[in-house]
Amino acid sequence: MSSLIMMGLIVVVFYFFMIRPQMKKQKDHKKYIEDLKVNDKIVTTAGIHGRIVEIGENTFIIDVGAGTRIKFDKAAVSLDASKVANAPKGTTAVEEKK
Repeated sequence: MSSLIMMGLIVVVFYFFMIRPQMKKQKDHKKYIEDLKVNDKIVTTAGIHGRIVEIGENTFIIDVGAGTRIKFDKAAVSLDASKVANAPKGTTAVEEKK
């Protein structure tokens, strides 16, 4: 009986410390992608900085400078890096959350 209780506790711990935070992060990323609009600055997961010039169903076309445009999948936008890039000068993304 005690081993069954321990197994249940392990499942609960895994849910609250691993599964739930990951689901919340995925939900926040999806909402961020949906809220992006033309002229927003983004950073891709590859580290490419640019400004959105066109939004497709599953893609963004971003201007990376000197008129160079690249098409990226919406999933390639890095939520954390993009928030830092869009933070007003003198603040951090952590300060913006508060």
